[in-house]
Amino acid sequence: MTHDDETSGDAPFHRRIRSFVLREGRMTPAQQRAFDDHWARFGLDYTGTERDLDATFGRHAPRVLEIGFGNGEALAWASEHDLARDYVGVEVHGPGVGRLMNALAARDASNVRLYKHDAVEVLEHEIPAGSLSEVRIWFPDPWHKKRHNKRRLVQPAFVALLASRMAPGGLLHLATDWEAYAEHMRETMEAAPGWRNRLGPGLAAERPAWRVETHFERRGMRLGHGVWDFLYEWHGTTTAP
Repeated sequence: MTHDDETSGDAPFHRRIRSFVLREGRMTPAQQRAFDDHWARFGLDYTGTERDLDATFGRHAPRVLEIGFGNGEALAWASEHDLARDYVGVEVHGPGVGRLMNALAARDASNVRLYKHDAVEVLEHEIPAGSLSEVRIWFPDPWHKKRHNKRRLVQPAFVALLASRMAPGGLLHLATDWEAYAEHMRETMEAAPGWRNRLGPGLAAERPAWRVETHFERRGMRLGHGVWDFLYEWHGTTTAP
């Protein structure tokens, strides 16, 4: 997900509120070993310069970016069942990154690379314009207290940044189990130029087959939360924000 200084709405990203709190948590020995043994294979060190994704993956293929992949359960499944595309995952919390690298190593995955870094900075500086066929933001922190709403990742300026990295017809798939955040996502995306709701203006989708139901989601449903999926296609002109 993203950040922790002050900014609002469309303010420049260099003075922005972070949409995550970095509570690292304790890594298990296996998760720590993953960084020692597998980072060179699956990890991408943030350099602040545009990355040649064809060179990174050793092929030319459509690319999917998942922002805030948590423990990596959904990303691991998706990459295994969609070998024709390459996956880039971004997550700031080390235990989840380590867990996912162990899962990828166990099946000798070749189509996944991971950043342990802020997603906004990765998008700003490392992801080439027009290079993404899909972006997935599933169950980001809802920042449900009103005074914290400005920390939500899905904001007009961030959506404009995403647009600059999308290939024509690229898909932005949002999912949340907080109704107020679902409304915020809907309002933000319906007002964003160049984006088209795949199902029709303002409509949420049934959970698509490619988004597996995760442990986190099942827990929310047991607590009585609904789940909202939104599918927006990029039909604008891709330019730098």
